[in-house]
Amino acid sequence: MAEALRIQELLDDRGSSLHLELLTTSVSLEGVCSDPYVTSPGLAMVGFVERFPAGRMQVFGQTEMMYLATLSPDAQRECLESFFSLGVPVAFVTKGQEVPDVLLETAAGHDVPVFGTVLTTKDFFRRLKPYLEFALAPSTSIHGSLADVYGVGLLFTGNSGIGKSECVLDLVERGHRVVADDLILVSRRGHDVLIGEGHELQKHHMEIRGVGIIDVKSLFGVRAIRQQKRIEVVVHLQEWGDTRSYDRTGLDPEQCEILEVCLPKVTIPLNPGKNITVISEIVAMNHLLKYSGVDSAEQFDRELQRRMAPVTEYLEEDYE
Repeated sequence: MAEALRIQELLDDRGSSLHLELLTTSVSLEGVCSDPYVTSPGLAMVGFVERFPAGRMQVFGQTEMMYLATLSPDAQRECLESFFSLGVPVAFVTKGQEVPDVLLETAAGHDVPVFGTVLTTKDFFRRLKPYLEFALAPSTSIHGSLADVYGVGLLFTGNSGIGKSECVLDLVERGHRVVADDLILVSRRGHDVLIGEGHELQKHHMEIRGVGIIDVKSLFGVRAIRQQKRIEVVVHLQEWGDTRSYDRTGLDPEQCEILEVCLPKVTIPLNPGKNITVISEIVAMNHLLKYSGVDSAEQFDRELQRRMAPVTEYLEEDYE
């Protein structure tokens, strides 16, 4: 994932599936686009540009081309000059429509590449949008381990050597799946979905201190791995500290923020004999239970408050 997408990269990656044909052969394809959305010119064609999104890919459908055909040659050139001066990185003409020379000449004059495609405007939008959202998704890298436990993406974090990799390896032994270890590449899809995956060179290798680097897929088979997974809960492993306070009821859940997305966070203190693997499975199952609308801690608290209500009322009325 990158903050900007080169037009040449778009052509290399999706030129075939989008049936793209470069119509402005003299224009450089080294320009970039950083906006994951693609739109049609709309009112900008008639001069209303106050809300025009500069830097966004533009698609000329049948409506735009029919409108251009109603204009005189001079009016066409004036309209297109105004439009391509608004910071358009690239333009597409759909449905295999014939493109007038004035459009290509004006676009080339502003160094804007124009592509033609036989796809309908609807199909073109449908194929291009998911690619742009992926290619231009906000991203970061995190030191940790990511596993799929009962379908829940658990991101294990903590100091180096705390036991993240060993915990995930034990989860794999119990039938769960590893996504990535040590370096997690995280990208945001939409507003609140975080997807984690490993580096392409790292694959599903893990470093186990005292053993070395192991290949999880070769040892446990393809069932033990996933290529990517949504991150749903952060499990922070921390050495036990007598002076630290830990959540014992679940009524005040922690949260952490990654790429402006808030995720539930569970801090697990480590001491000798604690079964972190089973606790991790409980974390995943408890998340599924909350997702289905059942919060055990809140239910327990409500029942406790209900049982204590008569006693509280009695004490409030005792004036001796």
